[in-house]
Amino acid sequence: MSASPPPLIEARDLAASYGRVQALKPTSLSVAEGELVTVLGPNGAGKSTMLRAMMRLTSASGRVLFRGRDITGLSTHDRAKEGIILVMEGRGLFSQMTVRENLVLGAYTLTGDETVDGRLDGVFRLFPRLKERYEQVAGSLSGGEQQMLAVGRAIMAKPKLLMLDEPSLGLAPRVASEILETLGELNRQGLGILLVEQKAPQALRLAQRVYVLSLGGIVAELPASEIKSHHDLSRYYLH
Repeated sequence: MSASPPPLIEARDLAASYGRVQALKPTSLSVAEGELVTVLGPNGAGKSTMLRAMMRLTSASGRVLFRGRDITGLSTHDRAKEGIILVMEGRGLFSQMTVRENLVLGAYTLTGDETVDGRLDGVFRLFPRLKERYEQVAGSLSGGEQQMLAVGRAIMAKPKLLMLDEPSLGLAPRVASEILETLGELNRQGLGILLVEQKAPQALRLAQRVYVLSLGGIVAELPASEIKSHHDLSRYYLH
């Protein structure tokens, strides 16, 4: 019998503090190849800190493995080169640069015969509105368009794992649903996704598994389809 493949990414006892305040208790989680995992939890639960620690954007203890290889010592830049891309809350766009310029910045992983235009075509299939706004400065876009641009720039890097921190935050329901459905389409195409999201019902429809964080630690891990059978979790997140 052949051994099971390692997870796409795995965090082992990942913990982080801000001064004397422990924002993330020793936490272990994983995302399999081609899996969409949702992380739920109230404000202040440690969700953003967890993502930042996995990307080495904040000091943390513990280990991070990518496809079975220990990458704990890799810098943020080198983790991105491995194919781990984080879309942070707040989007991190260059507001005075155009949509085109922001997208091209994401194409730093081009190899071989690939072209920037080829990757742009893929982004425009996902978000046609970005093609319409191609030469518009990012700061003049609507909130929904800016979030599309942030995700589009991440896709330009051709990620193997896409991590997102509250991509629907502050968006109109229709636009938020459009972005989340696009993430579902990317996952159906085989992209591994770790999604921190406040719109629990829609996120759970897309996800295969869910982790619940509270007070800096994981309090539940289960298949997304089973959350309705857990009365306390269902009452808190689905109503």
